[in-house]
Amino acid sequence: MSSIYIKRAQITDLKEIMNIISQAQAMLKAVAKISASTPSLSAASFKNDTSKHLDRALMVDNKVAGTATLIVADDPNYREITDGQWENNTDPYATIHRIAISGDFAGQHLGKIFVSNLISQSYQNGVHNFRIDTHKLNKRMQHLATSAGYVHRGKIYVSEPAANHEDNARLAFELNL
Repeated sequence: MSSIYIKRAQITDLKEIMNIISQAQAMLKAVAKISASTPSLSAASFKNDTSKHLDRALMVDNKVAGTATLIVADDPNYREITDGQWENNTDPYATIHRIAISGDFAGQHLGKIFVSNLISQSYQNGVHNFRIDTHKLNKRMQHLATSAGYVHRGKIYVSEPAANHEDNARLAFELNL
């Protein structure tokens, strides 16, 4: 049996994290034709988030198997939602961004374990409201969100530069515990 846990990512994990992100970008580009060249996925961005203790690493037998950014703060991209509404728009919430699992660990359902651990960690810190978003073509992330209990609430638009307005559209999900 493997030992599986999450930890705050360290700068020393950055090489493995960027490799995982590169794999995820290639998969999304091939499977869903999603552009994966957004500035938010740069090494500098991950280094910055890691230094702020926002990045988490999923560890399997002491190897970095996944990465995610966990933010407990108001996300400006979530202030305006269309085609629906948030169920809880008053309590603080945690947002999971940029979650990816290494291809070396494919098929082990580690995404579900990772999301569960991120939710549990936040819940233990008093956060009971969770949000996540994904591109409409990213069916894997949509499945991961709904299988973790998230409910589709509508559509948000991210502020990242994109080729056109619809490329900035994201399906918005919420979980309240």
